[in-house]
Amino acid sequence: MTQPSDPPEILAFGEAMTMFVAEDAGELAAVEHFQRRIAGADTNVAIGLARLGFHVGWLSRVGDDGFGTFVRRALEAEGLDCRHLRTDAEHPTGLVFKERAKGGADPHVEYFRRGSAASHLSPSDTDGVDFSALRHLHATGIPPALSTSCRELAETMLDRARDAGASLSFDPNLRPSLWKSEAEMRDTLNALAARTDWVLPGLAEGRLLTGRDSPEAIADFYLERGARAVIIKLGPQGSYYRGSLGGEQVDFTVPGVPVAEVVDTVGAGDGFAVGVISALLDGLSPREALHRGNLIGALAVQVRGDMEGLPDRTHLERLASTPQ
Repeated sequence: MTQPSDPPEILAFGEAMTMFVAEDAGELAAVEHFQRRIAGADTNVAIGLARLGFHVGWLSRVGDDGFGTFVRRALEAEGLDCRHLRTDAEHPTGLVFKERAKGGADPHVEYFRRGSAASHLSPSDTDGVDFSALRHLHATGIPPALSTSCRELAETMLDRARDAGASLSFDPNLRPSLWKSEAEMRDTLNALAARTDWVLPGLAEGRLLTGRDSPEAIADFYLERGARAVIIKLGPQGSYYRGSLGGEQVDFTVPGVPVAEVVDTVGAGDGFAVGVISALLDGLSPREALHRGNLIGALAVQVRGDMEGLPDRTHLERLASTPQ
């Protein structure tokens, strides 16, 4: 796919993996047939923003293997600018296998990503990135968990994007099993969040990271450390905002969008991030941004797959104009 000549206005980074989803419900040990897809919280958000018409770049590495070729082709087919996606001849593309859960339960997943190409990302991967062209950078807590060099990359990306005047969003996307200790996870991710403008934790994540219980107290933890706004995912109950608006500190909760049947919960938080980030970049108010986040998060859980439910601009506008 031919890439646009202009550099991306939005940039995301992390690990995209080839995912195999069980065709039948049950434990992975008993599954014989899988469907191949792509997986990655960071790519879910990048794809969602690209579907809404933004020029989104993806910075990562894949192996020099068939899975890496599949990932690159799949991302380019979704409209991502992959000029900063490198092929690593020495390390493989990461893999993930996902069970098919019943009744909207969280599906069990098993990762094969240790030593993957993306885990060897480092600050040198920013060579050639035109940060002056960036409008926005989205980051999650997953890359810093993969390796020391990935953590250094995350710090470099946030610092250079902020210095260039871009807005920054951060979703903790906790993966405790990837960290040496809970304390290291908390300290590292809180330090990264403090470098950004919009922090988007889930309520349980916020409690674990800050040691505080209420949405208000969790939000204050990050606002005191430099964030401009904190937007907390409350699941079916909706979302909570606390931050500056018109020079004043405001907070409010936006109710969730009812869902008749939950099919697959994976990717709901990423869909929420797509809605909030896109709305704020569109110039909408924080309240409108949270409503869009709730709406896209609700779409994400109604289909099988991590990002298959993310809408394009036409679909989103049609939904937004329909009375809830």
